[in-house]
Amino acid sequence: MKIIHTSDWHIGRSLYGRKRYEEFEAFLNWLADYITIEAIDTLLISGDVFDNIAPSNRAQELYYRFLCRVADSPCRHVVVCGGNHDSPSFLNAPREVLRHLNVHVVGCISDAIADEVIVLSDKQGDPELIICAVPYLRDRDVRRAEAGESYEDKGRKLIDGIRTHYKSVCEEAERIRHELDTDVPIIAMGHLFTAGGQTVDSDGVRDLYVGSLAHVERDVFPPSIDYLALGHLHVPQRVAGCDHLRYSGSPIPMGFGEAGQEKTLCQVVFDNRKPFVTDIPVPGFQELATIKGDWEHIASRLEELQSRDTTILIDIVYTGKQLKGDLRDRLDELTAHTKLEILRIKNERLAERTVVSPLDGVTLADLSIDEVFKRCLDSCQVPPEQQEELINTYREAVLLVNTEDNRVAAETES
Repeated sequence: MKIIHTSDWHIGRSLYGRKRYEEFEAFLNWLADYITIEAIDTLLISGDVFDNIAPSNRAQELYYRFLCRVADSPCRHVVVCGGNHDSPSFLNAPREVLRHLNVHVVGCISDAIADEVIVLSDKQGDPELIICAVPYLRDRDVRRAEAGESYEDKGRKLIDGIRTHYKSVCEEAERIRHELDTDVPIIAMGHLFTAGGQTVDSDGVRDLYVGSLAHVERDVFPPSIDYLALGHLHVPQRVAGCDHLRYSGSPIPMGFGEAGQEKTLCQVVFDNRKPFVTDIPVPGFQELATIKGDWEHIASRLEELQSRDTTILIDIVYTGKQLKGDLRDRLDELTAHTKLEILRIKNERLAERTVVSPLDGVTLADLSIDEVFKRCLDSCQVPPEQQEELINTYREAVLLVNTEDNRVAAETES
């Protein structure tokens, strides 16, 4: 059996207001072709199919068209679990229809733990794989709030709840395997942040977890798991250096911080219950570039990129000592009648003057969001004894804004 593990498509995501449907469509077409050519048997999608809880009509069209193409391919099974950007109810709504296409969807946890355990069969109808399709576990799903508990208490209880949930799901999978009297592999899916996980700037994940206690350790996952297919982190990576515990990463760059990063899928083949994992490179469908420096460097780099005669999306970070009020006009003049698209212009020197002192040798880029907030507290002369509680409250607010459905901004895209 050939298995593809992917995640974090974020269909519908914009980059500083620019729609990226052509990139998503190109990726999904490439993936559908790869599945057919390589005769992939099972596709696992570990969360964040869409970028927000109200996907546009075009985003939905791309998703369902892809699933129909896969249904007509050699691929026998697709398993989709929800991520923190997905709406559980939206993902789950068509699952009874999709089941007829052998697409299994688990948008959120249910009262019955068995709903997250899926037995996949081979062409002869014999069981060949058990999937623990664990969706993104929200705080309210696994932790009971109590009055007076501290920020640290909440974090510990959340991790304990995640550990308990994975233990229950995997025990159910083992029970089913014993009942089937066959030693088939167990794959667990998930969408969460593991301790030591690698992130990059502007990926939407780093800011969410700065200062957070919601980092799970490897011991959260039971030893009965033969392969762990994770989503949430956009950088392809192993968990605690283990080859069978993987993040596939996002298939296209979600922001300029991921520009130049090699994007991959994980292809898994089992020898009995031992997985062999191969990283499958994903082609680049749209070039991104960040240009950081003074005016002379920016102008020179733009001229170089222009000579390529291809569409390039650009992030400008101006660090020159001289303030240039006409920076936008100058850049527009340089890129007029070219295929270069400047999506953001950041005047770092001007921003620093509002948050950092020019005498302390620190730039805004050197500060985490916690440190920026701390400096704001200091500038407002908030007493030290009051700052700890405010910082913890601020961290909770950041976590809620980025994880709760009702905090995710629903885009109205056509």
